[in-house]
Amino acid sequence: MLKIQDITYAIEGRRLFEGATATIPAGHKVGFVGPNGTGKTTLFRLIRQEIFLESGAISLPKSARIGGVAQEAPATDQSLLDTVLAADTERAALMADTSTDPDKIAENQARLADIGAWSAEARAASILKGLGFDHESQLRPCADFSGGWRMRVALAAILFAQPDVLLLDEPTNYLDLEGAIWLESYLAKYPHTVIIISHDRGLLNRAVTSILHLENKQLKLYQGGFDQFAKARAAHREGQAAAAKKQAAQRAHLQSFVDRFKAKATKAKQAQSRVKALEKMEIITPPEETAARRFDFPKPTTLSPPIVAMENAAVGYGDEIILKNLDLRIDQDDRIALLGKNGEGKSTFTKLVSGRLPAVQGRMITASKLKIGYFAQHQLDDLNADQTPLEHLQALRPSKAPKDLRANLAGFGLGADQADTKVGKLSGGQKARLSLLIATLDAPHLLILDEPTNHLDMESREALVQALNVYSGAVLLVSHDEHLLSLVADRLWLVSAGKIEPFVGDLKSYRDFVLATPETKKKPAAPKPAKPSRDQMLAARSEVRKCETRLEKLMEMHGKLQTKLADPEMYTPKMAADRVAWQKKFAEVEEAITKAEDLWVKASDRLDKLEKKQ
Repeated sequence: MLKIQDITYAIEGRRLFEGATATIPAGHKVGFVGPNGTGKTTLFRLIRQEIFLESGAISLPKSARIGGVAQEAPATDQSLLDTVLAADTERAALMADTSTDPDKIAENQARLADIGAWSAEARAASILKGLGFDHESQLRPCADFSGGWRMRVALAAILFAQPDVLLLDEPTNYLDLEGAIWLESYLAKYPHTVIIISHDRGLLNRAVTSILHLENKQLKLYQGGFDQFAKARAAHREGQAAAAKKQAAQRAHLQSFVDRFKAKATKAKQAQSRVKALEKMEIITPPEETAARRFDFPKPTTLSPPIVAMENAAVGYGDEIILKNLDLRIDQDDRIALLGKNGEGKSTFTKLVSGRLPAVQGRMITASKLKIGYFAQHQLDDLNADQTPLEHLQALRPSKAPKDLRANLAGFGLGADQADTKVGKLSGGQKARLSLLIATLDAPHLLILDEPTNHLDMESREALVQALNVYSGAVLLVSHDEHLLSLVADRLWLVSAGKIEPFVGDLKSYRDFVLATPETKKKPAAPKPAKPSRDQMLAARSEVRKCETRLEKLMEMHGKLQTKLADPEMYTPKMAADRVAWQKKFAEVEEAITKAEDLWVKASDRLDKLEKKQ
């Protein structure tokens, strides 16, 4: 059991905890949530006794082992497997014991059997595999891997060591979706206490049984996952606001009586009693409003579909082909999530689509006026630490008035203070917002997002979901945040074995596919014909509406082009070059209409079949 009793702690005069108390029973899985900068990571440091309390106490059983991931595994010549095995220091010490005393040898062997030492290598290999390392990678030295991958090794090591209290601070930030799915499953079955700082709603719903909330320097433990916590919290805030309003009215009434009658001898006694009542009344503080989070994406112009089309395309680096036989198309109303393990080619594909890598075989055709916005985590490091966000935008838009640039920044939650703060002093979330603003500044028709939520808090993630769902351009998403993918993506593409193919099924079936054992793992078949669910019906109707909207836009464009080409002025010698361009555009739209009609027919057929099964 972890007991936090009446703790107080401040950093540079700012109180993070003041009389905070919480008790976490042994074996509980707890999600630790609260606004950024309020002290969550500091509490982890206090539990590990890296820093010390001003007052109060944090207590654990004397023999309890505390573990967490503080930094990446070192870049040594030791293999990944041996690095993880070494994390169990007791096993390592017993295995290294060269004693010749028969009694000591027998004692060591008995203890090795007790701690499962002989199955340790298999357990370590299983954890590494779950986090994305195949058998060959596990035998390679740590020095062969980048910092992000060595963070995974460090995570594998602490999971293998199985401390009695496992402290994890945003563990999914350096994992892909597959690794995050595996980690959720592993933590749900972890045999000891787990406390996780995370903004990943899916993780906080599936891997934990309680939520520890930090607010106003206090701690409160709620039972259930994040969704249950959110409902309880909303109800509590409503009650708190109502109670504060009622008390304010009572105080105003008492104060009014005091002010009116304190000078009258006949009412002095009653006035004095009300003064005492006011002094004794414990003030109920109304809940603070959560700071508004927002992303205002500019609206792009409409292009005729497809905006990107690939015909037997291939892409790679030098002579190495990473992806091949790509026959894909992207329309402006698409919301596509790329699934697949790290290293399979998701980022390579985004670079191909964005023009950062050329097709080495086949061809990729893009709309002539296509604008693409690109966001990736490495871009946060590319920001100039000595410039302010306003100066970043002024460099990109030198002719634009500062007040307009400030309005752009405010539209991404960067207010006046942040606009004039050097980037080096901004939080990770604020840097991410600036990078997202820069990526969307030109009103792109296609927005490519590679792990956009890593540094965003819960409210910012929800704001991003809302912004993407009203955005009228195409979205190509790579993310480990299953909550984001489930609410934004309507198409799933699986990147695997050098190919990209549509994934049959939804995110739940993909989760089952990732967690399946090698014996049962196979590419999922189409869902069994059964009575269609409400979600299936809604999705089918939505697809039909989307096809109809697409056709309407194309027919409107077709009519405008017909009018344009019917103008006699178009056939004068001076308009010859323009006429050829408009005729080409007209042919493209007619071809797009044919394809759009085909898609509408197929979508309508699917809806008809589902309606017949109801």
